Amino acid sequence: MTKGFIDNFSSKSKEYSFSRPDYPDNLFKFLSDITPNRDLVWDCATGNGQAAIGLCKYFKKIIASDASKNQIDNKFERENIIYKIFPAEHANLPDNAVNLVTVAQGVHWFDFNKFYNEVNRVSKKESGRIAIWSYGMHKINPKIDKISERLNVDGDILGNFWSKEIKFIKEDYRTIPFPFKEINAPRFKMNTYWNMYQLFNYMQTWSAVKKYNIEKKSDPLNLVREDIINLWGEISKEKLVTWEINLRVGIIQ
Repeated sequence: MTKGFIDNFSSKSKEYSFSRPDYPDNLFKFLSDITPNRDLVWDCATGNGQAAIGLCKYFKKIIASDASKNQIDNKFERENIIYKIFPAEHANLPDNAVNLVTVAQGVHWFDFNKFYNEVNRVSKKESGRIAIWSYGMHKINPKIDKISERLNVDGDILGNFWSKEIKFIKEDYRTIPFPFKEINAPRFKMNTYWNMYQLFNYMQTWSAVKKYNIEKKSDPLNLVREDIINLWGEISKEKLVTWEINLRVGIIQ
């Protein structure tokens, strides 16, 4: 668990906002279906608002928070989203007010005990819900996926450059502490069509790539670029890219 805010993303906030895949609409529809009251959502560690813009179609008001000012500065604007800057462990929110707490691809960075204390404090008792989710390595086809695994947590290129917290993603969030009455959730996927330029722009946003760049003064993606080009074919051609979403949902009691 982290003991303070770890900012792995601010230096690439603008790139992050336009290089990440979109969450599927049916994920947010599911969250609205299991939440008795849809007045207020706290989307914590919102980044630029990737999850908030999906939530705002199903809930009246979204408070989207992040500890990074640079991330909020590159936010996606919507009328019913209010962006705030504060850490997950010290929410600037009133007691017993929130119907749903969401954390997309972020809870593994938190001090779990402090964050969950805040979740319990701000949530509506009995009717409140919490949803946390992550996604791991993308999938394209078996040959390209084999190359991509060299960049994964256990891979030979970036394995030592991923933060220790990333292991929770590798373990599909099943080892994350989750002290709530859990609700069975269906499996969701993110799907998008990207050309090779878009894929590499996405991989450039990874914290491990940034760390490798700083420490080795070189781009680790250059170590796989030629292999992926050879397997891709025409680099402007779009291919289906898929991510499995690891979702956990609970009732605040």
